[in-house]
Amino acid sequence: MSESLKYGRFFLPGPTEVHPDVLHAQTQAMIGHRGPDIVDLMKSIEPGLQDLFQTSRPVIVSTSSASGLMEAAIRNGVLGGKVLSLVNGAFSSRFAKIATACGHDVERWEVEWGTVHSPDELDERLGNEDYDAVTLSQSETSTGALQDLESIAGVVGNYERTFLLVDSVTGIGGAETHTDEWGPDFILTGSQKAVALPPGLAFGVASEALMDRSAQATNKGWYFDLVELMELGVKFQSPATPAVSLLYALQTQMERIAREGMKARWQRHLDMQGRTFEWVREMNSAGIDLDVFAAEGHRSPTVTCVAMPGGDGAPEVVSRVRDAGWVIGGGYGKLSNSTFRIGHMGDHTVEELDGLLDVIAGALT
Repeated sequence: MSESLKYGRFFLPGPTEVHPDVLHAQTQAMIGHRGPDIVDLMKSIEPGLQDLFQTSRPVIVSTSSASGLMEAAIRNGVLGGKVLSLVNGAFSSRFAKIATACGHDVERWEVEWGTVHSPDELDERLGNEDYDAVTLSQSETSTGALQDLESIAGVVGNYERTFLLVDSVTGIGGAETHTDEWGPDFILTGSQKAVALPPGLAFGVASEALMDRSAQATNKGWYFDLVELMELGVKFQSPATPAVSLLYALQTQMERIAREGMKARWQRHLDMQGRTFEWVREMNSAGIDLDVFAAEGHRSPTVTCVAMPGGDGAPEVVSRVRDAGWVIGGGYGKLSNSTFRIGHMGDHTVEELDGLLDVIAGALT
């Protein structure tokens, strides 16, 4: 973070702001990645990761971006059958692109950006055609739309041969998610979003059924072979040299999250979301015609995409906010001119958010 930018003012929807204690944890001395020290470190981290995902399954830790584990999900979870990709924004589209790049037959079910997919229609599609896997982004960072993962997982669970592969990059750690209860076959996140760590780590949980399929998969490469990752992971080891400094940061952040508790963390994100929506209404009352881009009832608690009056001028607002010593996100892709995004996730508070919203209000007038 720039020295000129004070802590509590970085609201980019990824990477998110990192607490100074977590940053400082990275300065600890190096340890070998094949000795007892790394085992002790990973053992201390595992319970926090399981709580984060709400799972009793081992949590895979990968030294990669979350996109790496998206590719792992495809390479290990698709045996050559068709993939149905639920696309409602830029990052759900990336999942489809990864599946295509891995050589699979991909059917893109696209809906308007800012909206979500109907579980009932998904049920109809799965009943009419066989698929190896369904991919989706739980929280679509480009639009702030939140899929109903519980309902979608319930639908896919009725089709034994079809696996559900979930990008929860801006979900896990901020949006209430119950991995074991809902039953996705693979769910992943990255360190740099709602978990509020520096970029460079990814975390995932695989079902037993997906691990069985991974054991049958061929041409899945080596680095993202989930069988290899899991076999060493349960021994608190990794196939290749891990990012030790980031693991120190992870250890510290898991301790901080445990002190807060997941229920409180989920609620804090909902409180920040609610305050952002309230602010949009306040701006409307003041004559500035803003709107929340994502469909009502399907909005992420971690990121809000705000639509500009007349659909233009968002880059100037983002620039003015930066000049005032704060950071928000610009619109993504085709929304770059018409929207800006507020990443109210990680360790931010409503009080910090209030300061930001005052600055954005000033930038709009």
